[in-house]
Amino acid sequence: MKQVVQNYKTGELAVLDVPVPGCKPGGVLVRTSYSLISTGTELMKVSEAGMSMLGKARSRPDQVAKVMQSVATNGIPATYQKVMGKLDSYTPLGYSLCGVVEQVGPGVDDVKVGDVVACAGNEHALHAELNWVPKNLYAKVPDGLAPRHAAFGTVGSIAMQGVRQGEPQLGEVALVIGLGLIGQLVVQLLTASGVRVVGADPDPARCELAERLGAVACGDPASTAVEAAVAELTDGHGVDQVYLAAGGGSNQPVELAARLCRDRGRVVDIGKCRLDLPWNAYYEKELDVRFSRSYGPGRYDPAYELEGRDYPIGYVRWTERRNLACFLDLMARGRVDVEPLVSHVADFDDAVDTYRRLKDGDLKAVAVLFRYPEDKTEAPAPTVAVPAVRRGGGVPAQARPAKRPVRLAFVGAGNYATSMLLPHLVGRDGVDLSTVVTTTALSAANAQRKFGFAEATTDLDAVLGDKAIDAVFVVTRHSSHAELTRKALLAGKTVFVEKPLALSEEELAGVLTAVEESGNDRLQVGFNRRFAPLLQEARKRFGDRTGPANLRYLVNAGRLQHGSWYLQQGTEGSRFAGEGGHFIDTASWLLGADPVSVYAVSTSGDDDLQVVLRYPDGSTATLSYVTTGPSSFPKETLDLVADGKVLRLDDFVRASVYGSKRWVSSRLPQARDKGQNAELAAFVKAVRTGGPMPVPLESLVATTAATLAVRAGLVGGAPVTLAGAR
Repeated sequence: MKQVVQNYKTGELAVLDVPVPGCKPGGVLVRTSYSLISTGTELMKVSEAGMSMLGKARSRPDQVAKVMQSVATNGIPATYQKVMGKLDSYTPLGYSLCGVVEQVGPGVDDVKVGDVVACAGNEHALHAELNWVPKNLYAKVPDGLAPRHAAFGTVGSIAMQGVRQGEPQLGEVALVIGLGLIGQLVVQLLTASGVRVVGADPDPARCELAERLGAVACGDPASTAVEAAVAELTDGHGVDQVYLAAGGGSNQPVELAARLCRDRGRVVDIGKCRLDLPWNAYYEKELDVRFSRSYGPGRYDPAYELEGRDYPIGYVRWTERRNLACFLDLMARGRVDVEPLVSHVADFDDAVDTYRRLKDGDLKAVAVLFRYPEDKTEAPAPTVAVPAVRRGGGVPAQARPAKRPVRLAFVGAGNYATSMLLPHLVGRDGVDLSTVVTTTALSAANAQRKFGFAEATTDLDAVLGDKAIDAVFVVTRHSSHAELTRKALLAGKTVFVEKPLALSEEELAGVLTAVEESGNDRLQVGFNRRFAPLLQEARKRFGDRTGPANLRYLVNAGRLQHGSWYLQQGTEGSRFAGEGGHFIDTASWLLGADPVSVYAVSTSGDDDLQVVLRYPDGSTATLSYVTTGPSSFPKETLDLVADGKVLRLDDFVRASVYGSKRWVSSRLPQARDKGQNAELAAFVKAVRTGGPMPVPLESLVATTAATLAVRAGLVGGAPVTLAGAR
């Protein structure tokens, strides 16, 4: 299928051929009929992409702060590679469309194939021929409403949420500053609510349009016309509400709002304009400044948007989806008319030229629609939903010709895969990147373009059934690791799965059952720290042990940003369950054994943990996993004490060994090599030669079991003995 994309590094716009997205549970696959260009938000993004790197940094200081934090944690080379990788990727455009349901995923029962729906979301309602849309981000289109009008649903919801924040009442007077697409819709919604509206915009054509759509008077904010109209309508008191629907770097809108708003009036920010509030003006009138967050309650909440958990209507009357349905209803009943806003309708194939004309000013428009071909003859994309387990049908790991390159497939192409794994595999002798599989079409296309995969697809079953593929990398979200690993083992593939291997004892048991049924134990979990060259050298310098050891491992994990999928503990497990195996595996490797018991206590909820691991020879490892430490302190520090010697690791930057002689490594210049390259080299060698896997399966299982035992220890408040531990 085709999709409009942009490279944020170069500014390039393209209509790209990408795989059809899979129809995941909890959503529908929609074939687009019309999608709407947001001439404000999207053109701002297009313009930013054309800036220099310095210009991009100035326009996004929030992202610059994240980069600086990453430098402190990961060093300059790793951060540079990560940032350039993200910049030099195709990103999607679009967030408002109307289309026809082509496939219904499991768990959806409110629409059927053939229904016409309006869809929202900058990750789901894209300028693309097909989109997968979760259930809380679509609404059925009422009978009689034209699809080209229903494509306005998302921007209409944005305008509606802004109006709701202003709490308009019958008979009030409102000022709308900025009469672009959102401003024109705000004018109509306020008029439909019984509010008299004055508009302000420097474009006479937009002022005239707003007056035709219900505004009492409109004018240039720099003239006296707007102020005169407000004075006449309000007897000189000022408007009850001001809606800031303007963009740009001028502070004029907020100053005008203060001047024309009545005492204790309401100012609602909907657009993205400069907000240097003149303190005296806002203080003296005690103005109520409010912000409108996109489409309404539910926005930026993964549980609502991705997992389909609706908010009870008795507590949250107007959610994203209810706003969307309400706006569609208003259009269907003729209370809002979007046809006068349509300045241009372009064929989807002409998308790049349309954006160019808009950016250059050749096309003056309030709203522009893309019109898509009515239908295709191709069959619907196969679903990525996990099928029932095929018992007893596994096959042992496949033999491969010795001289043929190792052919790899990646399931998942997110940030970790593209920044920490694939750069070490691309161009490696004896390795072919065969296929990348994702449920999001554009991520597969990006990975194929950047790393040279021969194919990109959303069809997982086809990859697992391809006998030419030797090994499968599972680099998806944590909740899918165990099931995907189980399926790949049963298909006879050698598997590299990023940590964690499993999030529950049941999932771990399922993986081991697959090993038993198939006879295929060719498995590696991404515990990369034991492969770090600095730690390898320090262990060698430390030498063999004769007595028990004490190991202390401090992990200064830091706080997660709001919205991180790591916080979705209901589906993705706890943060420690996701990454704690890294540190347990490192401790066990240094001590040369697997733990026999686990004791865990927590502070600060369950985020900060103290975990004590006991080993067969009496050695202990104390793991302090904290999220409340300062970001300026190193992330990982480790001390191993035994036989009158101490091994110290300082955040993979420097290592030292103290004993009869002292050894201190040279300080690594900014880089922190945590072992991914060496780990992948060992894995590829094992696949190529058929030799032993880099880490014994028993060790992988023991580390996973110990990680899972932390939760049981927290619940029970007592040490947990690991059954079958060696």
